[in-house]
Amino acid sequence: MKQHFIIKNNSKRLLLFFAGWGMDETPFLQIRPTDTDWMVCYDYRSLEFDTDLLQEYSEIRLIAWSMGIWVASQLMKQYPSLPISHSIAINGTPYPIHETKGIEPAIFEGTLQGLNEQTLQKFQRRMCGSAAEYKVFQTVAPQRPADELKEELAAIQQQYLSLPPSDFVWQKAIIGKNDRIFLPDNQRLAWKNKVDILEYSEAAHYQQELFESVILQTK
Repeated sequence: MKQHFIIKNNSKRLLLFFAGWGMDETPFLQIRPTDTDWMVCYDYRSLEFDTDLLQEYSEIRLIAWSMGIWVASQLMKQYPSLPISHSIAINGTPYPIHETKGIEPAIFEGTLQGLNEQTLQKFQRRMCGSAAEYKVFQTVAPQRPADELKEELAAIQQQYLSLPPSDFVWQKAIIGKNDRIFLPDNQRLAWKNKVDILEYSEAAHYQQELFESVILQTK
């Protein structure tokens, strides 16, 4: 896994963000928390994580989106002593490949097998929910090639099928009613009786305004 610090404010608090599959830091560069250090995690071809990077922090605020929710859940299970003060999951579930609680296995497999530059653009268009939002996304799209993203998706599949579920408990989940990647009904079923707070948004799977509001208002 690659970690990337965007902002280091010499704070003892860290806002730790796990992005979705296929991401890098580019879509999140304009989000600038001022009262905390800010770290984006992405590229899940490996789940190896250098926790030495986190040792200086007395408080870690955890936010994860999409496939990052499953990844974060796995890592939090491995490192239960991390000082997590609160945790928020956005538009995803701890079951990324699941008939009723995640992405249907056949759809996931079809996305994986058919992935190329053209199908990636179609996926990103669905992810954004509208032509206008997709146009904006293209200005901040990740700078990673499709063959690398195919490796990442295959690694997520292999790791998800081989690793036991995590018992990490999220405090809050946000479900986008217009999510066409993780369907809202599947998210609702996955989080039922699993979180203290369940919120709904009108957002598509990817929506910059939702990320900014959650990240910048996180206290």
